[in-house]
Amino acid sequence: MSKNNEAWGSRVGLILAMAGNAVGLGNFLRFPVKAVQNGGGAFIIPYLVSFLLMGIPLLWVEWSMGRFGGRHGDHSTPFILDNMTKKKFWKYFGVFGIFTNIGVMAYYTYIESWTLTYSIKSLKGDFLGMDISQVVQTFDNYVDMGSGINLPWLAIAAFLVTLSINIWILSRGLSGGIEKVAKIAMPILIAFGAFLAIMAITLGKGGDCADCNSHIGMGFLWKPQWDTIWSPKVWLEAAGQIFFTLSVGMGTIQCYSSYLKKKDDIALNAMSAGWMNGFVEIVLGASVVIPIAVGYLGLDWVKENANFMMAFKTMPYLFDQWGPVLAVIAGLAWFGLLFFAGITSSLAMGTPWMGFVQDEFKWSRNKSAWTLGLVILFLAMPTILFFEYGVFDEYDYWTGTVSLVVFALAEVILFAWVFGMDKGWKEINYGSDMKVPTAYKFIIKYVTPVFILVIFLASLIQPKNNDWGSLFTSRYELDGGSIIGKILHVGEANTAWMVDGSLTSVFYVDMSRLLLVLTFVGLGLMVRYASKLRQKNAG
Repeated sequence: MSKNNEAWGSRVGLILAMAGNAVGLGNFLRFPVKAVQNGGGAFIIPYLVSFLLMGIPLLWVEWSMGRFGGRHGDHSTPFILDNMTKKKFWKYFGVFGIFTNIGVMAYYTYIESWTLTYSIKSLKGDFLGMDISQVVQTFDNYVDMGSGINLPWLAIAAFLVTLSINIWILSRGLSGGIEKVAKIAMPILIAFGAFLAIMAITLGKGGDCADCNSHIGMGFLWKPQWDTIWSPKVWLEAAGQIFFTLSVGMGTIQCYSSYLKKKDDIALNAMSAGWMNGFVEIVLGASVVIPIAVGYLGLDWVKENANFMMAFKTMPYLFDQWGPVLAVIAGLAWFGLLFFAGITSSLAMGTPWMGFVQDEFKWSRNKSAWTLGLVILFLAMPTILFFEYGVFDEYDYWTGTVSLVVFALAEVILFAWVFGMDKGWKEINYGSDMKVPTAYKFIIKYVTPVFILVIFLASLIQPKNNDWGSLFTSRYELDGGSIIGKILHVGEANTAWMVDGSLTSVFYVDMSRLLLVLTFVGLGLMVRYASKLRQKNAG
């Protein structure tokens, strides 16, 4: 039996750990791709507006909720929410704060293992002399099951190593594990990012095409295109990126801040972590993949081919254009950067489970960490074994997107309307090292929840081809990428589970959804049992 007596060792360590929680793979892979897909500079403006009206308010809300819960001995969202209201059903919204992290960690750690493998491959010079098609084939072979019993053994082994590293660090605790890693990883990450950004900016014209110039790529990302600025799609994508990049709506921030002392500042700390993440994403994240790719392949090619997998299927080829020595250095810097960005985020994802089982079931730190490892291993295997069937993408959509929005909407309503904005405002400002602008009291109560609600409703009923003008007309068609569309498999040619005696991708997708639902239900039952234990101990 153990008592949860974790604490942060220093303010610098806390801020770096919080920034590491937010700074992840999405800063360098998701953000630049989303920017390209949504008009380049046209994306930056709604992104910054979303950051100020939704991101910063949610950071303050989650930091203050966490510190409030920590004063009552709670380090996980179910009972942090439970203590803020007399209505006991709120703790089941808090289940999202554990479920989301477990679900995301299951596939996120797999991506993290790719970066570890590719760091080693880059150091060995495995990509030297390869053309794009060979680099693409290398990745496809790495994750492909092939036929029969030909499992992706290297991918599985790398995943097990990466997961073990995460679990071992979590077993060392906050100050002895996570904080130490953040103090090392964040400076290295920024140094690697700065090196690659300088290389991209100074590249200029790399290839032979007319628009093969890294400066054209930088200009595209930074010059606003006013004709697309009012597109609902651009705003929806920008707001979605804020959720993803700041790790709001996950429960990790509440968990981290629950280990603060009751008079520790949260207002300035939240701002510091948020703006550090913004700097890494906008200044460094936007200055690597896209400019380098445009420098050698041209802007038109990038517009047509920009996607998450460019990091693994394109960048090794682009680095090879710099010669063997710089190619090895740049490859190591790029994939090392991604590994450090990934691990600081995945460690944060593990802490809500750690806080929950240590608080409620008095498990030791080691038992908490290694049981988490077993849960992640079980949930991750479908994303590895059935990667080509879309299971990986399903995890990302439901746990890494939809769950974030649902939980964020619930927590801001609870904070501003149930707990009360007056009490909430005092909590935000208590012990603060900065004066929070009074306008944010109005923004948190009215603007932020409406902002999130609009995002949720838009995602729920998104029209086909983003034709929002058809919403209340007879030509309205539901998009297959909307929440309802995904559930109903709208737009899919075949929704059968089996065709000609073989299981289809729809079967694997539906089974992955069932597994996620059962995981949520299981966590809900654990919360219910923990609540009964509390009542029994109190009686």
